[in-house]
Amino acid sequence: MAAIDNTSTGSAPHHGITKEERKVIFASSLGTVFEWYDFYLYGSLAAIIAKHFFAGVNETTSFIFALLAFAAGFAVRPFGAIVFGRLGDMIGRKHTFLITIVIMGVSTAVVGFLPGYATIGVAAPVILITLRLLQGLALGGEYGGAATYVAEHAPKGKRGYFTSWIQTTATLGLFLSLLVILACRTILGTEAFEAWGWRIPFLLSILLLIVSVYIRLQLSESPVFLKMKEEGKSSKAPLTESFARWENLKIVIMALLGGTAGQAVVWYTGQFYALFFLLQTLKIDPQTANFLIAGSLLIGTPFFIVFGSLSDRIGRKGIIMAGCIIAALTYFPIFHALTQYGNPDVFAAQEKNPVTVIADQSKCSFQFDPVGKAKFTSSCDLAKTVLAKKAIPYKNEKAEPGAIAQVRIGDKVIQSFEGTGMPAADFKARNDAFVATLGTGLKDAGYPEKADPAKTNYPMVLLLLTILVIYVTMVYGPIAAWLVELFPARIRYTSMSLPYHIGNGWFGGFLPTVAFAMVAATGDIYYGLWYPIVIAVMTAILGTFFLPETKDREIHHT
Repeated sequence: MAAIDNTSTGSAPHHGITKEERKVIFASSLGTVFEWYDFYLYGSLAAIIAKHFFAGVNETTSFIFALLAFAAGFAVRPFGAIVFGRLGDMIGRKHTFLITIVIMGVSTAVVGFLPGYATIGVAAPVILITLRLLQGLALGGEYGGAATYVAEHAPKGKRGYFTSWIQTTATLGLFLSLLVILACRTILGTEAFEAWGWRIPFLLSILLLIVSVYIRLQLSESPVFLKMKEEGKSSKAPLTESFARWENLKIVIMALLGGTAGQAVVWYTGQFYALFFLLQTLKIDPQTANFLIAGSLLIGTPFFIVFGSLSDRIGRKGIIMAGCIIAALTYFPIFHALTQYGNPDVFAAQEKNPVTVIADQSKCSFQFDPVGKAKFTSSCDLAKTVLAKKAIPYKNEKAEPGAIAQVRIGDKVIQSFEGTGMPAADFKARNDAFVATLGTGLKDAGYPEKADPAKTNYPMVLLLLTILVIYVTMVYGPIAAWLVELFPARIRYTSMSLPYHIGNGWFGGFLPTVAFAMVAATGDIYYGLWYPIVIAVMTAILGTFFLPETKDREIHHT
C-alpha cells in the first residue's frame, strides 16, 4: 500500500496573529479545558469512587471495575464522534460544540449528587456508568469540533501552532482537576474528603458550564464552513462520504493505526498510567502523587506549543513517529527508575528478596470477579490474593500437579493452604493466620505497606514524570493539525473525529484497565507496559510508511 497523499499547495504563510484569531484560540481552548476537567475528575478519583460505587465486590475487582467505568466513557467516544461529527459537517462547528459542552457539564454535575452503593445498591454503579457514557458521547463531538474550528481559522504556516493550544487543553484539564482535588483534600482533610468532599469538584462543573457556554456563544462560525455553505458544497451525507468510500476510508484507517493509536497509548501512559502506578503499585501517598503529577504537567505543558510550532517548520509526522519510538524504547527503564526513586524499599526488597509463587498453574485463576460471587479458595489463589492486595511484585514458578502453593520470599518459604471445601469458620481462621504469616514474612524481607516519604527522591520522580509528559507533547502537540490536513473540508469534522476517538477512546482509554489486569495476572508490576510499547511501535511503522506529511497542504479544498 503506497503512502496516502492528496497534497496541494496554497498561499504563502501568513505572519502575526490578529485579535480575532487570539479570541478564537482562547475561547475554544478554555471551553475545552473545562470539558476535559469534567471528564478527568473521574480518573483522578477512581480509587475513591471504587469504594463508594463498587463496594459489593472484592478490593482488586472493585478497582478494576472503577477503571472499567472510567474506560466506558472512552468506549463510546467514537459513537459521539459519528453523531456530532455528522452534525458539525452539516450544521456547523460552533453549534455542535455548544451542545457537547452542555451534555458534559450536566452529566458531571449529577455525579456530585449521586448516592453511593451503600444507599441505593446496584443502581449507583449503573447510573454512574450511564453518566460516564453521556460524558464520552459529548467528548466524542467536542475535540473534533474544537480542533477543526481552530485550524480553519489559522493562517497557513501556523496551523500546528494554533491547534497546539487545543492540544494543551487535555493536560490543562487534568491539571485543573488535580489542583481542585488537592485543594479540597487539603482544606477538608483526607477523611472528610474521602467520605463526602470528593463530590465538591464534580459540583463545581455547574459554574464551569455557565462560563463555558457564555464564552462559546461569543464565537462566530468557521470561515471555511461558511464559504462551503455559500457555495453549496457542504456534505449532505458526511457518514457515507467518510466511511463508505474507500478513497477516504483508507485514510481514516491509517490515521487510526498509523497515528492516533500510538499517540493515545503514549499519552495515557505518561499521564494516567503513571498516576495509577504511583498510587496502586508504589503506594505513594495520594496527595503527594497528585502533587508530583501536577508538577510534571506544569513543567511539560509548554512543550505542546513547542512541538506544535516546530511541526509547522519540519513537519508533523516525523515528530509524532519519533515520540512513539522513543517512548517504546525507554518505558521499562523509566518505570524501573520510578520504583527505585519513588519507593526504594520495594525496589531494594525486590532485588534482595524476590517473591515467587510456586504452584500448580492449573489451580491459579485470573482474579477478576465481575459479579462478586467467585470464591478464590485454591492455595494458589489465596497466595496471589494477598500479594495483589499488597501490590507485591512476584514471579510464577510451576509446581507438581496437585501441590499446595508456596510463596518464596528470598530464601524463606511460606506454605499456603487449600481452602476449597473447607467450612467457613475454619477457612476464615486459616486464612487470617496465613495472611498474618505472609505479611510478617514480607515485612521482614523489607517490603513496606506504603512508600516511606523520607526515602522518596522527589526531584528524580518529578524529572521522570516530566520526561513522560514531554513524550506526550511530542505525539499530541502536532496531531490535531495533521488530522485536520488529512481530510477535505466537507467531511473533515466526521472523518478526523472517528480515528481520533477510536485511538484515544479505545486504545488509550482502556490502557489503565488492560495494563492493571495484565499486572494482576502475572505479578510483574512492569508487565502492563507491553501494551503501550507494542501499540506505539505498530503506529511508528505504519505511520512512517503509509501516511503523508501534510504541513504544506491547503485545507480549504472541499
